[in-house]
This record gives sequence, C-alpha cells and structure tokens, in this order.
Amino acid sequence: MHRLTNQVRPYAWGARAAIPRLLGTDPDGTPQAELWLGAHHGAPSTAHCEDGPRPLPRLIADDPGRVLGRATADRFGGRLPFLLKFLAAEAPLSLQVHPDATRARSGFDAEERAGIPVDAPHRNYRDPHHKPELLLALEPFEALCGFREPAATAAELSGLTCELAVLLRGDLAVSDTHAALRAGLTRLLTLPDRHRDRLLDDFVSEWSASGPHGLHGDIVVDLATRYPGDPGAVASLLLNRVTLWPGQALFLPAGNLHAYLQGTAVEVMASSDNVLRAGLTAKHVDASELLDVVDFSVLPIPYAQPGFLEGRREFRPAAPEFALHEIGPGRVTAHLPGEGPTVVLALRGRVELVAEVGQGLTLQRGESVFVQADSGPIKVEGHGHVIAATVGAL
Repeated sequence: MHRLTNQVRPYAWGARAAIPRLLGTDPDGTPQAELWLGAHHGAPSTAHCEDGPRPLPRLIADDPGRVLGRATADRFGGRLPFLLKFLAAEAPLSLQVHPDATRARSGFDAEERAGIPVDAPHRNYRDPHHKPELLLALEPFEALCGFREPAATAAELSGLTCELAVLLRGDLAVSDTHAALRAGLTRLLTLPDRHRDRLLDDFVSEWSASGPHGLHGDIVVDLATRYPGDPGAVASLLLNRVTLWPGQALFLPAGNLHAYLQGTAVEVMASSDNVLRAGLTAKHVDASELLDVVDFSVLPIPYAQPGFLEGRREFRPAAPEFALHEIGPGRVTAHLPGEGPTVVLALRGRVELVAEVGQGLTLQRGESVFVQADSGPIKVEGHGHVIAATVGAL
C-alpha cells in the first residue's frame, strides 16, 4: 500500500471550500473543482514508496503485472483503467455527452490520421477510450440527466409566443420521440449566427416573464445569465432535472446528455478525456459530431443501485473499467474487494487498513492510498466514511 498525494483541478465552476475542508487546508478564495486520484496523465497522483515518492503512472509502468494484477494489465494495456474524483461544483458544468468505445476508437484514429494535435482546442477525441462514469452524492446534488418526454417540454412551452418557442413546439410535436428530440436539439445547436442572440434573448425574456414554471423554472434563466448567448440554457428544458440525496448515485453510459449543476460528490470513471460538449461552456462545440453520438431515447433516470457485501455498499454498473465501494459512515468493519488495484479515500473519521501481508496503515479525513493488486486481503476497521474504487468485473 502506498499513500497518495493528489492534484486539485481549479476549474472555474468549482466550490471554494469543499476540497480544502476535506484536505484540512485553508481556502485561498479560488475555485477548487476536482481532486483527482489515479494515474491519468493530466494530473497523476504521487505514490509514496519505501524508496521515495514516485508518480503513480511510473510505479505502474515499472511492473504492471504485479501492481495492477496480470488480468487487469493484460485487459487494459498496462494502464490503470479508472479515475476517482472528489467533485465540488458551485456552478454548472458543461452540457456534455461521452462516446461509446467504438466511436471513441474510430474518432481518435480519424483525428490522428488528419494530423490534429492531441491538445488542439478543436480536437474531439483525445484518446481511444470511452468514458462511462458513476457519480455518488455526498450532499444534495443537482443535475440534468437524459431526455424527458418531448410532450412534457412542449407543454411547458405552450404559453410562449416568441419565435424560438413556436419552432421548438413544432419540433417536439413529431410523434416519434427520437425524431422529436433530435429535431429540437439540432435546432438549438445550429441556430443561425446572425439570429442566435435575438432568438435566445427573446425566449429567455418571455420565459422569465411568464412564470412560475415547474422544475426547470429557475434553471433556464440562471444558465442564460451565466452563459449569455448559449443555447444550452434552453436545451436544459429537454432533459430531466434530478436531485440526488446523499448516498444516491447515477450511472452515465455513452450517449447520455447531461450536466452537473451544483453539489459535492465522488465520481469514478473510465480514465479518458473524451467529452463532446453541447453548451454551457466556452470550449469547442462540434454540433454535428455530438448529434451523431447522443442517444435520443427517453429512458428512466439512470439511478445506480448498490449491492451489499462484506460490510460495504458496492456499485458495479455495466463498465468493465471500474466499480465503486462505500464503507460507512459510522463504525465500520469491512473488507476491500480483493481483485486488482484499489484507490481508497477517507471522507471523514479515522480507520485502520489492516493487511494480512505486510504493514497496515491509518487513514484520516482527506487521506488516500493506492493498494497494489498483490497486497492480499485488506480489512477496514474504525469509525469513518471511506470510498474505494476498483476495476470492474474481469
């Protein structure tokens, strides 16, 4: 087992106090959005080994069969396939979708052949991997997630007379829900440049004046204020608005259009940078590519249901790269899953990691550890709240 030092990502939407509170540091007034725990090249953790600190990717590369386990190393090409994050959102993240594995590979290969630098702002596919993700709320967490029935959106637009509302009602009136949602989102993402600001301003002004509305009532105006001229504010009406309570989780597979709005959570995902954005961002938006990737199905909100095993709750969605395990809060006696490598983060309290092979260690709030695949069974004892990420079913 190796203690970790992890990097904080200072994205503009981040909260000021949540991550410093976790780490026991003083806030400096700047946004601190995500704490990354893993071997992702963008912000890799540092593992503290007996011979000194070493970047986690280097520790893995030196002996992937031992560190990751042979099955994991062979399946994922000698890399840690998941990334664990502590996420603290004070403002909305971009409206986005992730490609499936086939699309990620073909898109990456095509952009490589085209000679587009991997760090170019207009690049869509920065690696050949898909990026399913699971989010577990630690406090009430607001999100937009997946399409609702187009008739529900049309009903909320029924009293509006501005041009964009009338056009959207026509799009959403198509009997085939896939076609209706595709038409509505396509319209919003392809508004003519010369008319975009006027159409959006007229819509937001009338929407604001005609309230009150339902669950989406305040969010359209809030998003439009934060992102003037961005059609993502109106596109939010096509999606489900979701409130997760502590302990509830969402699994977001490929094609699910979503945006996180506010709250604190832990997130585990396949280690990839592949994000296609629809709005609520100043970053690159490729409407054509995104519309080909989005799943326009009307589906139930994708809540992830845990199982219970050996004193822990575990989430094992349909993603081979990762599983998420929650131990506590409270007095705990549990075992970490015994397959492959594990990243452990203590959210509160104090627990002992008791190893059958080698030395154990103590974790307190904000501390984390990387457990190699060859570490043997690990027991967790104490009083606290612990999150562990592992590889999914092999």
